[in-house]
Amino acid sequence: MSKPGIAFIGLGKMGVPMALNLLRAGHAVEGFDLNPQAASAFAGESGFHLAASALAAARRHAIIILMLPDSAVVDQLLWQAPDGLAAHLAAGTLLIDMGSSDPVRSRDNAARLQAQGVAFVDAPVSGGVKRAVDGSLAIMIGGAGDDVARAMPVLEAMGRTLVHVGQAGAGHAVKALNNYVSASGLVATCEALVAAEKFGVDPHRVNQVFNASTGKNNTTEHKVENFMLSGSFGSGFALALMRKDLQTARAFIERMGTAGDFAEECLDTWVRAEQALGPGADHTAMFKFIKGQ
Repeated sequence: MSKPGIAFIGLGKMGVPMALNLLRAGHAVEGFDLNPQAASAFAGESGFHLAASALAAARRHAIIILMLPDSAVVDQLLWQAPDGLAAHLAAGTLLIDMGSSDPVRSRDNAARLQAQGVAFVDAPVSGGVKRAVDGSLAIMIGGAGDDVARAMPVLEAMGRTLVHVGQAGAGHAVKALNNYVSASGLVATCEALVAAEKFGVDPHRVNQVFNASTGKNNTTEHKVENFMLSGSFGSGFALALMRKDLQTARAFIERMGTAGDFAEECLDTWVRAEQALGPGADHTAMFKFIKGQ
């Protein structure tokens, strides 16, 4: 039985390897990106077609994946007349938003699309480019049970850990909160390493202890040696994107009316780091910012 073709809109650093894994899983992929050079990554790949527009791709497929920067871009693509996708989608279409969108706006989009017979699933990812390449992403999924079941075979081509966390918008909520926890752990690690080094303790040895103790986290395991103490600051995930995800998390916590003092402080640190380090800085360059204070 042939696998369904997919429209894939947003062929950036994450979108390209994700679309390649869909091709390798047997799906035909019709892709679109505002950067026409994105097509070069698919040279020699059978089953890939570059569409002339997002609308052209979406009209031809019953499954559409969006891998876009934020809700502002998603909403513009869906609802801005005259070429907003939503007005042209057939009933029964499945739209999967895999970017880092605002959970409340995603929930609203799901309701609006459902009214016209279009299913919506939010399925943001965690793991960065490396895990996008090898198809081992963690995927947090929000949506109605039947819609998620329909999306699962597609998502399984791109991820290893797939968790249905709740109704529409829940995936984006958990993604933002996950990045808040990750970002706060990175700042704490940076501050601890800088203080230890100033006291005269080798930060490599400090991190070795962290990884054998209760301070172990994603930063100590994967970022300190590879990108921070090495000075390469090249993990492939921009500091600006981490700051954006933190803003989404802080706004979400505020809407929920729950405690968010630490989220506010954490966001302030990332905003100041972005201002000091300038555009294009990798998020692991937070270590350089903390060390220079």
